[in-house]
Amino acid sequence: MSLLFDESLKSIEFLFKHVGIHLDRTILNTAEHVIKFRSLYIINFLWLNTDAIGEILWIIQGALHGKSLIKLTFIAPCINLCILANIKTLSLFLNDDKVKKLFKQLRNAENNINNGDEVVKKKIVAEGKKHLRAVVKALIVITAVTVMLFFVTPMLVMGLEYKKSGQIELVLPFLVAYSFNPYDIKYWPFVYMHQIWGAYLVSIQVAGTDCLFYTCCTSICTQFRLLQNDIETIIPKRNFDENVFQEKFKKLAVRHEGIMQSVIQLESIYTKSTLFNFVTSSFLICLTGFNATALGDIGFMLTFLSFLLMSLMQIFLLCFYGDMIMTSSMEVSNAVYNSKWYTVNPKVAKHLYVVQMRAQKPSKLTAYGYADVNLTSFTKILSSAWSYFALLKTMERPTRV
Repeated sequence: MSLLFDESLKSIEFLFKHVGIHLDRTILNTAEHVIKFRSLYIINFLWLNTDAIGEILWIIQGALHGKSLIKLTFIAPCINLCILANIKTLSLFLNDDKVKKLFKQLRNAENNINNGDEVVKKKIVAEGKKHLRAVVKALIVITAVTVMLFFVTPMLVMGLEYKKSGQIELVLPFLVAYSFNPYDIKYWPFVYMHQIWGAYLVSIQVAGTDCLFYTCCTSICTQFRLLQNDIETIIPKRNFDENVFQEKFKKLAVRHEGIMQSVIQLESIYTKSTLFNFVTSSFLICLTGFNATALGDIGFMLTFLSFLLMSLMQIFLLCFYGDMIMTSSMEVSNAVYNSKWYTVNPKVAKHLYVVQMRAQKPSKLTAYGYADVNLTSFTKILSSAWSYFALLKTMERPTRV
Protein backbone atom coordinates (compact mmCIF):
# COMPACT_ATOMS: atom_id res chain seq x y z
CA MET A 1 0.00 0.00 0.00
CA SER A 2 1.39 3.39 -1.00
CA LEU A 3 2.30 5.63 1.92
CA LEU A 4 2.72 9.11 0.51
CA PHE A 5 3.18 9.47 -3.24
CA ASP A 6 -0.27 8.55 -4.57
CA GLU A 7 -2.07 10.60 -1.94
CA SER A 8 0.07 13.66 -2.69
CA LEU A 9 -0.24 13.18 -6.45
CA LYS A 10 -4.05 13.18 -6.27
CA SER A 11 -4.01 16.51 -4.44
CA ILE A 12 -2.23 18.28 -7.34
CA GLU A 13 -3.72 16.47 -10.35
CA PHE A 14 -6.34 19.22 -10.83
CA LEU A 15 -3.53 21.65 -11.71
CA PHE A 16 -2.59 19.52 -14.70
CA LYS A 17 -6.14 18.78 -15.83
CA HIS A 18 -6.71 22.50 -16.49
CA VAL A 19 -3.57 22.57 -18.65
CA GLY A 20 -4.34 19.36 -20.54
CA ILE A 21 -1.59 17.10 -19.18
CA HIS A 22 -2.52 13.59 -18.00
CA LEU A 23 0.30 12.45 -15.76
CA ASP A 24 -0.81 8.97 -14.80
CA ARG A 25 -2.60 7.81 -17.93
CA THR A 26 -1.23 5.75 -20.80
CA ILE A 27 -1.84 7.68 -24.03
CA LEU A 28 -1.53 5.84 -27.33
CA ASN A 29 -0.34 7.45 -30.57
CA THR A 30 -3.78 7.14 -32.14
CA ALA A 31 -5.98 9.90 -33.52
CA GLU A 32 -8.65 9.17 -30.89
CA HIS A 33 -6.24 9.43 -27.96
CA VAL A 34 -4.45 12.50 -29.35
CA ILE A 35 -7.75 14.35 -29.83
CA LYS A 36 -9.12 13.24 -26.46
CA PHE A 37 -6.04 13.73 -24.28
CA ARG A 38 -3.76 16.16 -26.13
CA SER A 39 -6.13 18.68 -27.74
CA LEU A 40 -6.62 20.80 -24.59
CA TYR A 41 -2.86 21.09 -24.08
CA ILE A 42 -2.34 22.14 -27.72
CA ILE A 43 -5.15 24.74 -27.52
CA ASN A 44 -3.74 26.18 -24.27
CA PHE A 45 -0.22 26.17 -25.74
CA LEU A 46 -1.35 28.20 -28.75
CA TRP A 47 -3.50 30.49 -26.57
CA LEU A 48 -0.60 31.27 -24.24
CA ASN A 49 2.05 31.78 -26.88
CA THR A 50 0.04 34.18 -29.05
CA ASP A 51 0.27 36.63 -26.14
CA ALA A 52 3.92 35.72 -25.46
CA ILE A 53 4.88 36.50 -29.07
CA GLY A 54 2.85 39.73 -28.88
CA GLU A 55 4.73 40.76 -25.73
CA ILE A 56 8.09 40.17 -27.41
CA LEU A 57 6.97 42.23 -30.42
CA TRP A 58 5.80 45.02 -28.09
CA ILE A 59 9.25 45.21 -26.45
CA ILE A 60 10.96 45.30 -29.85
CA GLN A 61 8.61 48.06 -31.08
CA GLY A 62 8.95 49.91 -27.77
CA ALA A 63 12.75 49.87 -27.94
CA LEU A 64 12.68 51.12 -31.55
CA HIS A 65 10.29 53.95 -30.62
CA GLY A 66 12.24 55.04 -27.53
CA LYS A 67 9.92 53.79 -24.78
CA SER A 68 11.11 54.37 -21.22
CA LEU A 69 13.09 51.75 -19.29
CA ILE A 70 10.19 51.27 -16.87
CA LYS A 71 7.75 50.44 -19.68
CA LEU A 72 10.23 48.10 -21.38
CA THR A 73 10.89 46.20 -18.15
CA PHE A 74 7.19 46.12 -17.26
CA ILE A 75 6.47 43.18 -19.54
CA ALA A 76 9.89 41.45 -19.49
CA PRO A 77 9.22 39.34 -16.33
CA CYS A 78 5.96 38.11 -17.86
CA ILE A 79 7.75 36.99 -21.04
CA ASN A 80 10.34 35.18 -18.95
CA LEU A 81 7.62 33.36 -16.99
CA CYS A 82 5.79 32.41 -20.20
CA ILE A 83 8.93 30.80 -21.62
CA LEU A 84 9.60 29.06 -18.29
CA ALA A 85 6.04 27.67 -18.23
CA ASN A 86 6.48 26.35 -21.78
CA ILE A 87 9.78 24.66 -21.00
CA LYS A 88 8.52 23.10 -17.76
CA THR A 89 5.36 21.61 -19.26
CA LEU A 90 7.15 20.49 -22.43
CA SER A 91 9.68 18.68 -20.22
CA LEU A 92 6.82 16.59 -18.81
CA PHE A 93 5.06 16.30 -22.14
CA LEU A 94 8.13 15.10 -24.05
CA ASN A 95 9.37 12.86 -21.21
CA ASP A 96 6.07 11.11 -20.67
CA ASP A 97 7.70 7.64 -20.55
CA LYS A 98 10.29 8.81 -18.02
CA VAL A 99 7.58 10.37 -15.84
CA LYS A 100 5.62 7.12 -15.74
CA LYS A 101 8.81 5.17 -15.01
CA LEU A 102 9.58 7.52 -12.11
CA PHE A 103 6.08 7.09 -10.72
CA LYS A 104 6.54 3.31 -10.87
CA GLN A 105 9.90 3.52 -9.08
CA LEU A 106 8.48 5.68 -6.29
CA ARG A 107 5.49 3.39 -5.80
CA ASN A 108 7.70 0.32 -5.74
CA ALA A 109 9.94 1.94 -3.15
CA GLU A 110 6.99 2.77 -0.92
CA ASN A 111 5.43 -0.66 -1.29
CA ASN A 112 8.65 -2.55 -0.50
CA ILE A 113 9.40 -1.06 2.90
CA ASN A 114 10.63 -3.60 5.45
CA ASN A 115 8.58 -4.32 8.53
CA GLY A 116 9.91 -2.56 11.57
CA ASP A 117 8.95 0.00 14.13
CA GLU A 118 5.61 1.11 12.65
CA VAL A 119 5.35 4.08 15.00
CA VAL A 120 8.66 5.51 13.80
CA LYS A 121 7.81 4.88 10.14
CA LYS A 122 4.38 6.48 10.42
CA LYS A 123 5.96 9.51 12.11
CA ILE A 124 8.50 9.91 9.28
CA VAL A 125 5.79 9.64 6.62
CA ALA A 126 3.45 11.99 8.49
CA GLU A 127 6.17 14.65 8.73
CA GLY A 128 6.76 14.42 4.96
CA LYS A 129 3.04 14.74 4.22
CA LYS A 130 2.58 17.67 6.58
CA HIS A 131 5.49 19.63 5.15
CA LEU A 132 4.46 18.95 1.55
CA ARG A 133 0.83 20.01 2.16
CA ALA A 134 1.96 23.29 3.71
CA VAL A 135 4.29 24.08 0.80
CA VAL A 136 1.73 23.20 -1.90
CA LYS A 137 -1.00 25.25 -0.20
CA ALA A 138 1.28 28.27 0.21
CA LEU A 139 2.39 28.14 -3.44
CA ILE A 140 -1.17 27.78 -4.74
CA VAL A 141 -2.41 30.67 -2.56
CA ILE A 142 0.38 33.01 -3.68
CA THR A 143 -0.17 32.01 -7.33
CA ALA A 144 -3.92 32.62 -7.04
CA VAL A 145 -3.38 36.02 -5.40
CA THR A 146 -0.95 37.05 -8.14
CA VAL A 147 -3.37 36.12 -10.94
CA MET A 148 -6.21 37.87 -9.12
CA LEU A 149 -4.17 41.05 -8.76
CA PHE A 150 -3.38 41.08 -12.47
CA PHE A 151 -7.12 40.68 -13.10
CA VAL A 152 -8.29 43.36 -10.67
CA THR A 153 -5.59 46.05 -10.91
CA PRO A 154 -6.47 47.40 -14.40
CA MET A 155 -10.12 47.67 -13.27
CA LEU A 156 -9.05 49.69 -10.22
CA VAL A 157 -6.84 51.92 -12.36
CA MET A 158 -9.73 52.62 -14.74
CA GLY A 159 -12.06 53.31 -11.81
CA LEU A 160 -9.68 55.82 -10.21
CA GLU A 161 -9.08 57.54 -13.55
CA TYR A 162 -12.83 57.83 -14.13
CA LYS A 163 -13.31 59.31 -10.65
CA LYS A 164 -10.55 61.82 -11.29
CA SER A 165 -11.35 62.92 -14.86
CA GLY A 166 -14.85 61.62 -15.55
CA GLN A 167 -13.56 59.68 -18.55
CA ILE A 168 -12.98 55.95 -18.98
CA GLU A 169 -9.53 55.08 -20.28
CA LEU A 170 -9.37 51.38 -21.14
CA VAL A 171 -6.41 49.51 -19.64
CA LEU A 172 -5.15 45.94 -20.19
CA PRO A 173 -3.18 43.77 -17.74
CA PHE A 174 -0.24 43.31 -20.15
CA LEU A 175 1.39 45.26 -22.96
CA VAL A 176 0.94 43.13 -26.06
CA ALA A 177 1.29 44.07 -29.75
CA TYR A 178 -1.79 43.18 -31.81
CA SER A 179 -2.66 43.59 -35.49
CA PHE A 180 -5.77 45.53 -34.39
CA ASN A 181 -6.55 48.14 -31.77
CA PRO A 182 -7.11 46.18 -28.51
CA TYR A 183 -8.45 49.31 -26.78
CA ASP A 184 -11.42 49.49 -29.10
CA ILE A 185 -14.46 48.70 -26.94
CA LYS A 186 -15.51 46.05 -29.50
CA TYR A 187 -12.35 44.03 -28.83
CA TRP A 188 -11.23 45.12 -25.36
CA PRO A 189 -13.38 42.69 -23.23
CA PHE A 190 -12.22 39.68 -25.28
CA VAL A 191 -8.57 40.76 -25.22
CA TYR A 192 -8.82 41.35 -21.47
CA MET A 193 -10.16 37.85 -20.78
CA HIS A 194 -7.68 36.34 -23.24
CA GLN A 195 -4.77 37.89 -21.33
CA ILE A 196 -6.12 36.86 -17.93
CA TRP A 197 -6.61 33.25 -19.03
CA GLY A 198 -3.07 33.34 -20.42
CA ALA A 199 -1.78 34.56 -17.04
CA TYR A 200 -3.74 31.78 -15.34
CA LEU A 201 -2.24 29.17 -17.68
CA VAL A 202 1.30 30.39 -17.03
CA SER A 203 0.80 30.38 -13.27
CA ILE A 204 -0.89 26.99 -13.17
CA GLN A 205 1.76 25.40 -15.42
CA VAL A 206 4.65 26.66 -13.32
CA ALA A 207 2.89 25.84 -10.03
CA GLY A 208 1.78 22.40 -11.25
CA THR A 209 5.18 21.25 -12.51
CA ASP A 210 6.84 22.60 -9.37
CA CYS A 211 4.33 20.88 -7.07
CA LEU A 212 5.00 17.60 -8.89
CA PHE A 213 8.72 18.18 -8.35
CA TYR A 214 8.16 18.81 -4.62
CA THR A 215 6.01 15.68 -4.37
CA CYS A 216 8.66 13.48 -5.97
CA CYS A 217 11.43 15.03 -3.85
CA THR A 218 9.41 14.55 -0.66
CA SER A 219 8.75 10.91 -1.53
CA ILE A 220 12.46 10.33 -2.23
CA CYS A 221 13.60 12.09 0.95
CA THR A 222 11.06 10.12 2.99
CA GLN A 223 12.41 6.89 1.49
CA PHE A 224 15.96 7.88 2.42
CA ARG A 225 14.82 8.58 6.01
CA LEU A 226 12.99 5.25 6.23
CA LEU A 227 16.09 3.53 4.88
CA GLN A 228 18.20 5.25 7.53
CA ASN A 229 15.88 3.96 10.24
CA ASP A 230 16.10 0.39 8.90
CA ILE A 231 19.90 0.55 8.64
CA GLU A 232 20.26 1.84 12.19
CA THR A 233 18.22 -1.11 13.50
CA ILE A 234 19.53 -3.83 11.17
CA ILE A 235 21.81 -5.22 13.86
CA PRO A 236 19.78 -6.36 16.90
CA LYS A 237 20.94 -5.85 20.47
CA ARG A 238 21.16 -9.60 20.99
CA ASN A 239 20.79 -12.92 19.16
CA PHE A 240 22.57 -11.73 16.00
CA ASP A 241 22.10 -14.16 13.09
CA GLU A 242 24.39 -13.56 10.13
CA ASN A 243 22.07 -15.29 7.66
CA VAL A 244 19.13 -13.11 8.72
CA PHE A 245 21.40 -10.06 8.46
CA GLN A 246 22.50 -10.99 4.93
CA GLU A 247 18.90 -11.33 3.80
CA LYS A 248 17.91 -7.97 5.30
CA PHE A 249 21.06 -6.29 4.01
CA LYS A 250 20.43 -7.40 0.42
CA LYS A 251 16.91 -5.94 0.56
CA LEU A 252 18.22 -2.66 1.99
CA ALA A 253 20.94 -2.48 -0.68
CA VAL A 254 18.34 -2.97 -3.42
CA ARG A 255 16.14 -0.29 -1.84
CA HIS A 256 19.08 2.10 -1.61
CA GLU A 257 19.93 1.56 -5.27
CA GLY A 258 16.27 2.02 -6.26
CA ILE A 259 15.99 5.34 -4.40
CA MET A 260 19.20 6.62 -6.03
CA GLN A 261 17.84 5.59 -9.43
CA SER A 262 14.70 7.62 -8.69
CA VAL A 263 16.87 10.70 -8.16
CA ILE A 264 18.59 10.07 -11.52
CA GLN A 265 15.21 9.68 -13.22
CA LEU A 266 13.88 12.91 -11.66
CA GLU A 267 17.06 14.67 -12.73
CA SER A 268 16.62 13.54 -16.35
CA ILE A 269 13.06 14.96 -16.45
CA TYR A 270 13.70 18.35 -14.85
CA THR A 271 17.36 19.11 -15.55
CA LYS A 272 16.87 21.22 -18.73
CA SER A 273 14.00 23.27 -17.34
CA THR A 274 16.01 23.75 -14.13
CA LEU A 275 18.91 25.14 -16.16
CA PHE A 276 16.63 27.74 -17.78
CA ASN A 277 15.13 28.45 -14.35
CA PHE A 278 18.59 29.09 -12.89
CA VAL A 279 19.85 31.20 -15.79
CA THR A 280 16.79 33.47 -15.87
CA SER A 281 15.83 33.64 -12.18
CA SER A 282 18.27 36.45 -11.40
CA PHE A 283 16.79 38.55 -14.22
CA LEU A 284 13.22 37.66 -13.26
CA ILE A 285 13.69 38.61 -9.60
CA CYS A 286 15.63 41.73 -10.58
CA LEU A 287 13.06 42.99 -13.12
CA THR A 288 10.10 42.17 -10.87
CA GLY A 289 11.69 43.97 -7.93
CA PHE A 290 12.54 46.91 -10.18
CA ASN A 291 8.93 47.21 -11.38
CA ALA A 292 7.61 46.95 -7.82
CA THR A 293 9.77 49.90 -6.75
CA ALA A 294 9.67 52.01 -9.93
CA LEU A 295 5.95 51.99 -10.75
CA GLY A 296 4.05 54.88 -9.26
CA ASP A 297 0.66 53.15 -9.27
CA ILE A 298 0.03 51.31 -5.99
CA GLY A 299 -2.16 48.69 -7.67
CA PHE A 300 0.54 47.62 -10.11
CA MET A 301 3.14 47.91 -7.33
CA LEU A 302 1.22 45.37 -5.21
CA THR A 303 0.80 43.14 -8.27
CA PHE A 304 4.53 43.03 -8.91
CA LEU A 305 5.29 42.59 -5.20
CA SER A 306 3.17 39.44 -5.21
CA PHE A 307 4.86 38.45 -8.49
CA LEU A 308 8.24 38.97 -6.78
CA LEU A 309 7.18 36.85 -3.80
CA MET A 310 6.00 34.08 -6.12
CA SER A 311 9.30 34.18 -8.07
CA LEU A 312 11.40 34.10 -4.90
CA MET A 313 9.36 31.26 -3.44
CA GLN A 314 9.51 29.28 -6.67
CA ILE A 315 13.31 29.31 -7.01
CA PHE A 316 13.87 28.96 -3.25
CA LEU A 317 11.72 25.82 -3.01
CA LEU A 318 13.39 24.35 -6.08
CA CYS A 319 16.80 24.77 -4.41
CA PHE A 320 15.45 23.78 -0.97
CA TYR A 321 14.13 20.42 -2.17
CA GLY A 322 17.29 19.76 -4.15
CA ASP A 323 19.25 20.45 -0.98
CA MET A 324 16.95 18.10 0.96
CA ILE A 325 17.72 15.24 -1.42
CA MET A 326 21.47 15.80 -1.11
CA THR A 327 21.29 15.95 2.68
CA SER A 328 19.00 12.96 3.17
CA SER A 329 21.09 10.79 0.80
CA MET A 330 24.29 11.61 2.70
CA GLU A 331 22.63 10.95 6.06
CA VAL A 332 22.46 7.26 5.09
CA SER A 333 26.19 7.27 5.89
CA ASN A 334 25.41 8.51 9.42
CA ALA A 335 22.81 5.78 9.81
CA VAL A 336 25.46 3.13 9.11
CA TYR A 337 27.72 4.71 11.72
CA ASN A 338 24.84 4.75 14.25
CA SER A 339 24.17 1.05 13.75
CA LYS A 340 25.87 -1.44 16.05
CA TRP A 341 28.55 -2.25 13.47
CA TYR A 342 31.17 -2.57 16.22
CA THR A 343 29.42 -5.64 17.68
CA VAL A 344 29.66 -7.81 14.56
CA ASN A 345 32.46 -9.64 12.79
CA PRO A 346 34.68 -7.90 10.17
CA LYS A 347 32.89 -9.55 7.23
CA VAL A 348 29.51 -8.04 8.23
CA ALA A 349 31.10 -4.70 9.09
CA LYS A 350 32.69 -4.58 5.62
CA HIS A 351 29.25 -4.79 3.96
CA LEU A 352 28.08 -1.83 6.03
CA TYR A 353 31.27 0.08 5.24
CA VAL A 354 30.62 -0.23 1.48
CA VAL A 355 27.15 1.33 1.94
CA GLN A 356 28.63 4.07 4.11
CA MET A 357 31.24 5.00 1.53
CA ARG A 358 28.68 5.06 -1.29
CA ALA A 359 26.34 7.27 0.72
CA GLN A 360 29.07 9.86 1.26
CA LYS A 361 28.73 10.68 -2.44
CA PRO A 362 25.38 12.51 -2.45
CA SER A 363 22.55 11.83 -4.83
CA LYS A 364 21.81 15.22 -6.33
CA LEU A 365 19.88 17.16 -8.91
CA THR A 366 21.64 19.54 -11.27
CA ALA A 367 20.78 22.28 -13.73
CA TYR A 368 21.93 20.20 -16.74
CA GLY A 369 25.35 19.84 -15.10
CA TYR A 370 25.76 23.63 -14.92
CA ALA A 371 25.15 23.85 -11.16
CA ASP A 372 23.91 21.71 -8.29
CA VAL A 373 20.36 22.36 -7.14
CA ASN A 374 20.85 23.38 -3.51
CA LEU A 375 20.65 26.37 -1.18
CA THR A 376 24.15 27.52 -2.11
CA SER A 377 22.92 28.06 -5.66
CA PHE A 378 19.95 30.04 -4.31
CA THR A 379 22.26 32.48 -2.52
CA LYS A 380 24.24 32.95 -5.76
CA ILE A 381 21.02 33.67 -7.66
CA LEU A 382 20.00 36.29 -5.08
CA SER A 383 23.45 37.86 -5.22
CA SER A 384 23.27 38.15 -9.01
CA ALA A 385 19.70 39.50 -8.85
CA TRP A 386 20.78 42.25 -6.43
CA SER A 387 23.66 43.25 -8.72
CA TYR A 388 21.36 43.52 -11.74
CA PHE A 389 18.77 45.42 -9.66
CA ALA A 390 21.37 47.98 -8.55
CA LEU A 391 22.47 48.42 -12.17
CA LEU A 392 18.89 48.98 -13.35
CA LYS A 393 18.25 51.55 -10.62
CA THR A 394 21.38 53.40 -11.72
CA MET A 395 20.20 53.39 -15.34
CA GLU A 396 16.73 54.57 -14.32
CA ARG A 397 17.77 57.65 -12.35
CA PRO A 398 18.85 59.77 -15.35
CA THR A 399 15.50 59.12 -17.05
CA ARG A 400 13.66 60.62 -14.07
CA VAL A 401 15.65 63.83 -14.01
